[in-house]
Amino acid sequence: MAVDVQAPPDKEVDTPVPPRRRRNLLSRIWRIYLVRRLVYAVFVTWLVMTGTFFMVRAMPGDPVEVLAGRLSQQGINLEQARQQAKQSLAYDPDAPILQQYWEYLTNLLRGDFGMTISQRGTTVVDHVMEYLPWTLFSVGAGMVIAIVVGMGLGMVMAYRRNGWFDHLLSNIASTLSAIPNYLGAMALILIGSAWLGLFDFWSMRGRLSEGVEPGFDAVFFGDALYHAILPIVTYAFTITGGWMLVMKASTTEVLSEDYVTVANARGLKGRRVGLAYVGRNSVLPLVPQVALALGTLVGGAIIVEQILSYPGVGQLFINAITKRDYPVIQAVVLILTVAVVFSNLVVDMLNSWLDPRIRTGDAEEAGA
Repeated sequence: MAVDVQAPPDKEVDTPVPPRRRRNLLSRIWRIYLVRRLVYAVFVTWLVMTGTFFMVRAMPGDPVEVLAGRLSQQGINLEQARQQAKQSLAYDPDAPILQQYWEYLTNLLRGDFGMTISQRGTTVVDHVMEYLPWTLFSVGAGMVIAIVVGMGLGMVMAYRRNGWFDHLLSNIASTLSAIPNYLGAMALILIGSAWLGLFDFWSMRGRLSEGVEPGFDAVFFGDALYHAILPIVTYAFTITGGWMLVMKASTTEVLSEDYVTVANARGLKGRRVGLAYVGRNSVLPLVPQVALALGTLVGGAIIVEQILSYPGVGQLFINAITKRDYPVIQAVVLILTVAVVFSNLVVDMLNSWLDPRIRTGDAEEAGA
């Protein structure tokens, strides 16, 4: 007689998660706004990084030929110079391109950007960090000045709209917003130094004056500001106009809202209405402009720093292209991409916090 054998009641039996439940879990995770934006940011960064890797290797000339040319000038046979150049590289230039790409990705995930080609024995991180702080300082200072001045003047223009003051500043802002930053840099040198003699451009080149050493003292900071003042003025000068126009439009729209009319009818002081009702709501549409302005300044810094002879990341990037220093080119492009992409991510998160309808997908309905 057959006897049914059953598992003991106290013993748990592992049951696989149904595929439908897994799909529902992934769907719920994907609905999270932060997750979607993070995936998008990582994808864009990977796409730019991969495109840069293959494009720099499609450029005419290669590091081996550049290094071999330098060695041959020292009296070394050209073939021997090529062999020495290959041995001095931190990667195998004869390896298949996909193998080089895989090694680049695996090293990058470990935080290893490689070694520079133009300066033997120097890591890419150390080399880039010699230039990056100076660009961050000049771009950051110029952007802060442009935002503060542009938003302040834009709000005044909105309050005095259709008057002579508004027309004057609107024309000035439209002109400034149409000037590329590299043209602004050239105009600054031509008009300020060559024509008017307001400053000595030749003494303001570089990072620091001769004999000044980096340190936490007034001499260092004062001299660093003296040499960075031209790029700071260039960045602030060329984007202030855009901030003025955007702030004026945003403030004008808010001034026509019913809650502002009610606040004025209740007899609230003008300063309180301007700050608590108008100013706060006018700034909200301007938040995404921060990331756009940052991308414009960082991209334009490559040319501006060359024109003004300011040794920042832009000048490093141009030198790396000239010397076919692939690791440095890839690192600079990656840093600039991460700066722009993740600044957009931060702005998106801040915007979704200020307006929760964005992360719930109701932003379009709210604007209708």
